[in-house]
This record gives sequence, C-alpha cells and structure tokens, in this order.
Amino acid sequence: MRRPGFVLAIALLLSSPGCGGFYYQAVSGHMQLMADRRPIDEVLEDPDTPADLATRLRLVAEARAFATDTLDLPDNDSYRSYVALDRPYVVWNVFAAPELSLTPKTWCFPVAGCVVYRGYFKESAARKYATKLAGRGWDVYVGGAAAYSTLGRFADPVNSAMMRWDDTRLVAIIFHELAHQQLYVADDSDFNEAFASSVEEIGIRLWLEDRGDPESIVDHETRRQRAAAFNYLLLDTREELTRVYSSDRPDEVRREEKQAAFMRLRERYGVLRQSWEGYAGFDGWFEMELNNARLIPVSTYERLVPAFRALFRRSGRNLQAFYDRCEELADLNSEERHRELEALLAIAEPIREDRSSPALQSTVPIRK
Repeated sequence: MRRPGFVLAIALLLSSPGCGGFYYQAVSGHMQLMADRRPIDEVLEDPDTPADLATRLRLVAEARAFATDTLDLPDNDSYRSYVALDRPYVVWNVFAAPELSLTPKTWCFPVAGCVVYRGYFKESAARKYATKLAGRGWDVYVGGAAAYSTLGRFADPVNSAMMRWDDTRLVAIIFHELAHQQLYVADDSDFNEAFASSVEEIGIRLWLEDRGDPESIVDHETRRQRAAAFNYLLLDTREELTRVYSSDRPDEVRREEKQAAFMRLRERYGVLRQSWEGYAGFDGWFEMELNNARLIPVSTYERLVPAFRALFRRSGRNLQAFYDRCEELADLNSEERHRELEALLAIAEPIREDRSSPALQSTVPIRK
C-alpha cells in the first residue's frame, strides 16, 4: 500500500505567528522548501552532485516530460526542481477516527478544502498533536510522507525522501501528484486520491511499455496484484468493523470484537504472505498499533480505484476522454458524484486474488 502524500493548504493571510501555530508551521515549512530547491538541470550540472543522485534526477526529468507529452498532465514548473531534506520525510500526517467508528476526523483549510489528515513539517509536532487527540479518546495514526503537493499553486520540488524509492515507484508518484493538479475537488478526498491513483496506474503501465522493459512490466504487475490483495484484506476488515460498530451491543462488547477483527487481519495477512515466496513488503504495516485510524488511508486512496478503472475502459482507454468524464463527475454535487462512482464500482473487474483464493480466506471465521 502506497504511503499517502501531502497536499498543502496554504493561505498567505495566515502566515503570521499570531494566526495560529499550525498555519505558521505549514507556511514557514513550505517557504523553507521553496527557498532550498534548485533546478534539476542546475543540480545535474554541478560536479559535486553524487552520481547515483544524478541518475535518479535524470529519470525524474524523463518522467516529467512523459507526464506532459504522453499523459496530458499539466506542463508547469512542478517537479522540475530538487530539494535535499535534513529529515526522512517531507511531512508527517496525522489521521484520527473515533474509537468505535470508521468515520475519519477531517480538517478544513483554504485551497485544499476538507481532508482526512493534518500535516506537519516536524515529526515531534505531529506526534504531540496525535497524543492530544488520543487523550480525547480518538484512535490516531501518524505516518511519514515523502510526496508533497500544493496543487500547482507553487512549483513543487522533488525531494531527497523520494529518492529512497525504486525507479517505478518514483516515476509513479510524479504522475500521481501531477494528477492532483489536473483535477481536484475540494472536500472530496476519496474522489481526489482514487482519481490520482488511477492516473498513476495508467501512466506507469504506459511508461513501462514505452521503455520496452517486459521484465519491469511483469515485476510491476506482480507488485500491483500483491498490493491489491493486501488492500482487499484491509477493506474486508473495514466491512467487518462497520458491522461491529453499527450493532446495538454494549461498548465493551464492541471493543472486544474490534480487537478480534484486527487479530483476524494479522492472521489472514500471515496466510496471504505465505503465497508470496518470501515477499515481506507489508510486514511493517503491522509493527504499529492497529486501530481505526490505520484504515483511513486505504479507504481514501484505494476503495474507488476500480470505479475509475471501469470509467477508463468505458472511455475507450483514451486518456483525454477519461479526463473529460472525470471532469463531468467533478461538476456533480457530492451525492450524485458518489452515486455514479458506486455504480461504476459495482461493475468493476474484481481483484484477481478474490475471495476464492485460499490465501485470502480467513483462518478464523468472520462473524456476520
């Protein structure tokens, strides 16, 4: 499962300390990034630039050109510069949900509208805020994000945290973040992230085919199928927890059933992992406490992706026609838009590793 990125909600009128510590750190952190960035061409010409970094930045430049020329994504200065960070992530996002509900807490900002996370440029500040929410009874999760976007309001740079990714993932995230600049609907994180994830998926397939690298295509498809299977487990757990939380059982009983559901998730992942010939790419997900907040990103980023795949097929696999149809959805009100997406979801192709796969069967029966 891909880590979520970060969309900066910025308003210059809130840039003074007196207007609130959160906004001040957001604006000051952003301005520091803008001040520290350097054009990629300049970095490549610098004789002190390490050879491995130069190789990755040349890849970024090629991907950026492909995004515009082939994917019809915005042609602007975003991701044409580079910034070296002094930390492992560019921001840390805080997610929160009630103890007995999967409805995420949202935060509303200028430009970005309402989103399901709150981002900090310092990990300590993010964890301090998460601790405060936990003290009020919220389930919380803090996750580092390497990707960064201002939705095209500024010339967003690539950063050193992104350089840790392999080539395919690095290219994919550039497509994803530029897709946010192609289309973004305020107050609808589910639509925005599923659209961007779909453009990323389409784009990376075209990129690999264009480069004529069949081995990379097979590797990418294998990883995509594994990610789909893992996300299926998480979404299935969400469905189970939704039934638990909507019941009229006492809170104490629902808490016990909540913990049992997360225990089943661990067990089912263990069964799934055995079919992956030693691949352990999702083990880290289970190293932290499992709670409702941990399930927010998979719902936001992944649940509606099959609906967009179906829409792409209906658009004759033509990207411009697909973008036009997505624009039409964006123009609808929220209720109508999601009614259309749910209808598409109902006819979407199922995950290849579906419920019939032994690896996806629960080792403990799920109580309906």
